[in-house]
Amino acid sequence: MVFGVGFIFTDDMRKLAAEFPQVRFACIDFSMSPGDPPPPDNLTGLRFREHEGSFLVGAIAGLVSKSKAVGFVGGMDVPLIRKFEVGYRAGVKKVCPSCQVLSAYAGTEPKAFADPLTGKELATAQFGRGADIIFHASGKTGAGVFTAAQQRGKLAIGVDSDQYDEAPCCVLTSMIKKVDIAVFDAIQDLLEGELAGGIRELGLAEDGVAFVYDEHNKDKIPPEVVAKVRALGKEIIAGQIEVPDK
Repeated sequence: MVFGVGFIFTDDMRKLAAEFPQVRFACIDFSMSPGDPPPPDNLTGLRFREHEGSFLVGAIAGLVSKSKAVGFVGGMDVPLIRKFEVGYRAGVKKVCPSCQVLSAYAGTEPKAFADPLTGKELATAQFGRGADIIFHASGKTGAGVFTAAQQRGKLAIGVDSDQYDEAPCCVLTSMIKKVDIAVFDAIQDLLEGELAGGIRELGLAEDGVAFVYDEHNKDKIPPEVVAKVRALGKEIIAGQIEVPDK
């Protein structure tokens, strides 16, 4: 089985799947646009409802913010990263309708995910406009967001994995995507003869996205905030809250 990691490889994985029909392929963050044909039978697109996890960290930001202004820094301006922003914005507004949400993107090319200098500049500008918490979905560009938070004495929210170690002083929480579970389950299903081609999507209901709350950040997030956000998560899973993705 061959995995492609990242939406940038979507077209390559389609071509390879067509060229090698006897090989099984899977692509993390597989990209689908309106009108695109479904993946071939030997290609599984692994996708996540990032907007659901982003909604929860947005709610945390809205409840914890003292300035009632929070920020978002994205990497490449593409629909996938817009999902993070839209979900985050919805979460903030759910718990704090009067909160202001600032947003900016590092660029429109893949290099926007590896530009810490621009990340720092964008975050510094948002902190300067009153934001006290910034959520980034920008890959290595996020290192600049953490640097700005450290220098300004503010908070940042990590993405994809627990990023506490990158800035212990300043990471409020992280929105995690459980890519490891998605990959493991895909391989297990393949071994058991149950892996189908097409799209496989994971959100809160499938435990595919979540937020971090542990001994490292419990002093930054009051227990009542965690309880409220977990309750919101249950409402999303139950279909009582529909999180926008665009």
